[in-house]
Amino acid sequence: MNILGFLITFIISIILAPIIIKIAKKLKFGQNILGYVTEHSVKQGTPTMGGIIFIIPSIIISLFFLKSNLTIPIICLVVFLGYGIIGFLDDFIKIKFKRNLGLRPYQKIIFQVLIAIIVSFFAYNNSLIGSSIYLPFTLNKIDLGFFIVPFIIIVFLATTNSVNLTDGLDGLAGGVSLIFFISISLISSFCLNFYLPASMQEYIYQMENLNSICWCVSGGLLAFLVFNFYPAKIFMGDTGSLALGGLIAVVCCFNGTSLYIPIIGFMFVLSAVSVIIQVLYFKKTKKRIFLMAPFHHHLQLKGMYETKIVFIYIVITIILALASFVLLGMV
Repeated sequence: MNILGFLITFIISIILAPIIIKIAKKLKFGQNILGYVTEHSVKQGTPTMGGIIFIIPSIIISLFFLKSNLTIPIICLVVFLGYGIIGFLDDFIKIKFKRNLGLRPYQKIIFQVLIAIIVSFFAYNNSLIGSSIYLPFTLNKIDLGFFIVPFIIIVFLATTNSVNLTDGLDGLAGGVSLIFFISISLISSFCLNFYLPASMQEYIYQMENLNSICWCVSGGLLAFLVFNFYPAKIFMGDTGSLALGGLIAVVCCFNGTSLYIPIIGFMFVLSAVSVIIQVLYFKKTKKRIFLMAPFHHHLQLKGMYETKIVFIYIVITIILALASFVLLGMV
């Protein structure tokens, strides 16, 4: 059923994409390129807000594959859409006022934290989710108790902003996210088959629902990448990157695999950490460690082709996923 959801979402998204691109061009929803990113000057005016291409089909198709109590998967989809709306507002303000600043950082953080707080308390008080998370590469869980609440909030803030920072090259955030969703779904399925007794059927249903969402989103992402790989015909914008980050966070927090985010999603972490290091070092020394942050821009300024950088990021993500499978005993 997961493969069917993947294929249906892919087909609908691949049909929807040219329509969205045409509408975005007509409405002049073009990306404003930062003046100091000279390598991207040719991308000025490329349609943005392309996250709609995979967000809407993924949500609609996912609903057809959900089973049993729908509360948990519906919350995941609402979070997916909610973060997408935050990103959409950010993109729209940039386009409307023809500037590189949309929502101010504190405004985005407020919205993100509010959603994260609601999700964290829901998880803590839900008997099927609770406060336990898997230790990486094992079938063992650790119970965080009430500390699961601040933990989930931190996961949301770190993940959404890391994915957002990774969205800087054609196909980069989408490609890494595609591998991540498929990988985390496979890990979740493995844990369900080898860890839980049949008596916990309701829990199994809910985790399978989350896996179905991951596969539908993966299908939508693959279709989007057809138009987003270099040279991109459309960008996902914050509409897409914040939505992806929000969905990664909520799915992993709900199925207990949140500690896999910095492992399989290491390239997301690299983007965020490189920015943090750059900012802190510059404030202290007035010098830069990287030519530009996030790190993928540093590689680009060092002369590496954009397509090669994206390829390396995706390959490393695949390797980390395969390593996780091996260490967990899946293969």
